[in-house]
Amino acid sequence: MNSITHNNKMTFRKTVIFNLVLWICSFVLFLLLFTENGQPKTIDFVYTASFLATIIPPVLINFYILIPQLLKKERYPLYAVAFMLNILLFAQLNIWFFEYLIDYIFPYYYFISYHSNITLFTIFSVFLIFTTLIKLSVDWFYFNSYENRELKIRNQIIQTQLSALRSQINPHFLFNSLNVIYALAIENKSETKDAIVQLSDILRYVIYDSNTERVTLKNEINLLKNYIEFQQFRHQQNHNITFNCTIDDENYPIYPMLLLPLVENSFKYGIKGDINNTFIHMSLTQKLDEFIFDIANNYSESLIETNEHSGVGLENIRKNLDIVYPKKHEINIIKTEATFRVTLKLYNHED
Repeated sequence: MNSITHNNKMTFRKTVIFNLVLWICSFVLFLLLFTENGQPKTIDFVYTASFLATIIPPVLINFYILIPQLLKKERYPLYAVAFMLNILLFAQLNIWFFEYLIDYIFPYYYFISYHSNITLFTIFSVFLIFTTLIKLSVDWFYFNSYENRELKIRNQIIQTQLSALRSQINPHFLFNSLNVIYALAIENKSETKDAIVQLSDILRYVIYDSNTERVTLKNEINLLKNYIEFQQFRHQQNHNITFNCTIDDENYPIYPMLLLPLVENSFKYGIKGDINNTFIHMSLTQKLDEFIFDIANNYSESLIETNEHSGVGLENIRKNLDIVYPKKHEINIIKTEATFRVTLKLYNHED
């Protein structure tokens, strides 16, 4: 309620300021128009104020009834008719005012008509058209400023969300990778040193090179290949790990580290314990603006807790997709008694 009240006060303040500036400038303009011999007299001020009093109502009706209710709702023919009737009515009222009423209001002044009826209608028409253009310009300026503020706020929110998601991915990735190093060290394998060097290269990409809105598909593929090779330091006995790529454009832009959580999960849960016939099959296809990544691994309900497979990786990828590929992605998860498969499709083209 406080924010709504604040916004209402700001809108009211802007409206008051706009009208004050408009009518002060209009008074000066009409005063110069109605003054003879270059030096305004008291009667010129009175006449100008009286004339302005007759032209303010049609302008306000146009501003706050006709424009929002008709013009901005694209009811153009009805707006044009109402606009002309508004001019004709109040121009006629101006004539009657100066013919029959003004002498009773200001009995000590003698007023004569400065303008013919046609000239008067012309003044009203030009003034209302001019003020309409001013009003629409001011509304556009405030609308554009509001849209820019909203975009900045939304971008800040999105960046905050993405930073939070990445901060979850990196520790998760590091935790799993250190487990591999730990396993190699426990077994005193000679590959431990090479695995540490390769892990440092991967982490360099994860921490520094991926800190951008988009990276090339080539770099992401290299990351996945390095990660697969790194994991195979631990799973040397398993050769049933495949990664097939068919791409048309190595520079195809993709959100960084979008696929890594899926590959992590497959290694974590597909090659786990003493499951027989373990495998991880990955395929990546990119053609024109379409992108498909498919990954499948062996699966066993008896060795994996309910919903464990979806964990941090799948949860993060769902959130990332909703932010960076809104309405431009599909993610399908198929789970059977022996297989867990995820298929991700991206569409970079504009709808």
